[in-house]
Amino acid sequence: MAYQALYRKYRPQTFSDVVGQEHISETLKNELASGKISHAYLFTGTRGTGKTSCAKILAKAVSCLNLKDGEPCGECEMCRAVANDELTDIMEIDAASNNGVDNIRDLKEQVSFTPAAGSYRVYIIDEVHMLSLSAFNALLKTLEEPPAHVVFILATTEVHKLPATILSRCQRFDFRRIDSQKICERIQHIASQEGFTVTDSAATLIASAADGGMRDALSILDLCASNSNMIDEAVVANVCAMAGNDYLIKFASFIKNQDAENALLLLDELHNSSVDMLRLLNELTEHYRNLMIAKTVKGDKKPIVCSSSRLKQLEEQAESYELHEILSILTALQETSGRMQTGNRRCEMEMAVIRLCNPSIGNDLASLERRIAALEYGIPAKTATIKPQSEKSDNAVVSNTDEDDEIPLPEPPEEITPQATDENIAKAKNDENSPDDVSKVENWEEVIYILQSTCPLIAGVLNGSSAYIKGQYLLIDTQNSQFLALVRGSNTLYRDQIRNAAQKVLGVAYKLGPYRTAKKAEDDPLLALAEKLKNYDINN
Repeated sequence: MAYQALYRKYRPQTFSDVVGQEHISETLKNELASGKISHAYLFTGTRGTGKTSCAKILAKAVSCLNLKDGEPCGECEMCRAVANDELTDIMEIDAASNNGVDNIRDLKEQVSFTPAAGSYRVYIIDEVHMLSLSAFNALLKTLEEPPAHVVFILATTEVHKLPATILSRCQRFDFRRIDSQKICERIQHIASQEGFTVTDSAATLIASAADGGMRDALSILDLCASNSNMIDEAVVANVCAMAGNDYLIKFASFIKNQDAENALLLLDELHNSSVDMLRLLNELTEHYRNLMIAKTVKGDKKPIVCSSSRLKQLEEQAESYELHEILSILTALQETSGRMQTGNRRCEMEMAVIRLCNPSIGNDLASLERRIAALEYGIPAKTATIKPQSEKSDNAVVSNTDEDDEIPLPEPPEEITPQATDENIAKAKNDENSPDDVSKVENWEEVIYILQSTCPLIAGVLNGSSAYIKGQYLLIDTQNSQFLALVRGSNTLYRDQIRNAAQKVLGVAYKLGPYRTAKKAEDDPLLALAEKLKNYDINN
């Protein structure tokens, strides 16, 4: 006898056998027990969750001669005929290959025929969303008012593609993703029946790879059983070409430490081991999704499918990340997934790793978000530096600050209320610090960039301006006459916005003041005139 795949061998034969869809099984059993059979059913949900199995059980139940509490007996002549695919009153139609209007017209002609053996003619239309618009229109009238002996069962994974006119004429059942624990229990049951051993961690890994689909889980189990009668995590990872937990932990560690070299070497090692790059990307995305959950959900019931030891590793690594970093990395990985569909997968993965390890070199949206987030959360960055003026001038003298020194970013000090009055401006100009302490803020544009989102008005006023640090003051040099008008007075809104934006970039809360050029005596026309008059002998 030919070998039969596990998902076919263990396909549910009654509603009670269907795993994880109790809300549907109980409803259908009650309808059948009471004789309230609808003329059209719609089963929708992700792949491998039991739609086709339930459709076949329902078709068997409406034909069964001896229903038991809504369940087909499995023993009568009709049930045996259904099990052997010999009952002509049940027809399965694949809408993916029979999606034209002519196919539906043929179906409309057939529904008028009475059942050959049972009480109903049942039409199971799988992947019904693949029907063309004209086919849907042809089906509509028959679906609305079918003969009393006809039952339609429509199945689809993409219910949003069905016309509203079809949806409104069906009794809809939504199949959920099957809980991972129930998948693990089913795997262990089948393993015991087949005579091989599956470790708990391996069953958990299979359930995670199946993503809520029982059929996918049993297909993976089938492959694993072909390799070994003792199935552990290593066997599952090898069969599924998974990167494995250790590799994902290492990858995330390299990305956190911005170690692009070792990340690329690890990627090359996996590629040489025939690990599919798209599968690796999906696993890495799932890993960062788990880090996001571990970082956010503090209770014991985290929606993560993994072993307890694995969960502990995730929680430990999540502590080293900020939540905004994880979200930004997930965005970058999702964008890479889209590019992988058409580009060189290995090259795309390598570029993604380099960008993740060096966010400052990327010009994509995710990289910009990471750099902005670094500014918002006060993370030291190489761009957040204050450099002195390159040349001595009449206005200021070069400070002793080294060009490569970074301004430290301590915890934010207590809020200092800015007082941009004439008296305070004078104090800023005559601060006890000497003019030698004045240094130019080289990354002033970053402050203006932040203001563009927090306060567009003041950002526009400061466009083209520059800034200097003198002691505890941030001195702003601008030719826009509106600047002083906005920052003076009792309304502190604009002063606070400038101070807050500057603190995010520079890490220090400064007082504000205008940068004013100190004029030489010879530049003063009155002093120059007085000097000239000294050369003349003027007698009274």
